[in-house]
Amino acid sequence: MEEILNMHFFGVSVRWLIVFAVKGAIIYLFVRILTGVTKYLFKRSMRKQGKIVLDETKVSFMRRIIVTTIYIIGIAAFLSLIPGMEKVSNSILASAGIMAAAVGLASQDALSNVIGGMFIIFSQPFKLGDFVEIDSTVKGTVTEITLRHTVIRDAENRMILIPNNKINSSTIINSSYGDTATCAFVEVGVSYTADLNHAISTMRDEVMKHPLLIDHRSEDDKKNDVPQVVIRVTNLGDSAITLRAWAWAASAGNAFTMKCDLLKAVKERFDTENIEIPYPYVNVVKA
Repeated sequence: MEEILNMHFFGVSVRWLIVFAVKGAIIYLFVRILTGVTKYLFKRSMRKQGKIVLDETKVSFMRRIIVTTIYIIGIAAFLSLIPGMEKVSNSILASAGIMAAAVGLASQDALSNVIGGMFIIFSQPFKLGDFVEIDSTVKGTVTEITLRHTVIRDAENRMILIPNNKINSSTIINSSYGDTATCAFVEVGVSYTADLNHAISTMRDEVMKHPLLIDHRSEDDKKNDVPQVVIRVTNLGDSAITLRAWAWAASAGNAFTMKCDLLKAVKERFDTENIEIPYPYVNVVKA
């Protein structure tokens, strides 16, 4: 047995290979167990008796940082088993060495994304589950905030990954921040020959029927008999007079659904009431 252990392959003894494999397996198991326990503790800390007690966004972000640190330490411990790599391992294991290695290995963009992620987490322009619009181009629900990017799920269920440093320099519309009530502008054009008072009354009647409509008036508005649904003339166009209804819903999603429903309902009601909705047409006269 001793002879087998002392056998060499490519200048490496069997004894050393066995010890290396055992130590490597121990390090691997230690890292897996430690990361598993960390994830479990973070998940458990978020809930107590079925109630969320910690902010999910911050917990998720901090969990990623800790798990990444555990992996870095595991890699450093594994490198220490390889002859000639002890210095590299020691520098990584040192507290200052971890930061130096991260700065040295990460690109400028990657590092700025990590810092940008920290700004997002602690300044909280949005959190997980918020419905946001970024620079009027990306619109959806925030599903994840990682060390490098933020993941947004749009209405088509596509996942959009935006670098954190880009988000920090973008204009963000957060429909879930503060008061979530959202006003939907429902605009319909009527002809110049239409009775405007009748058209406005008919339009208001259809808006008031919608189940997603909420009363967003203040107490002073109610005392002053301000209508729940305000409708005004907003434009005298070339072929139509534009009527706009201010219809409030409890959320941005409800407001969008309500607007789509009301455009259909108002059009059908106008047809019944013989209120013309004009549209451009061309007469072709042949000489």
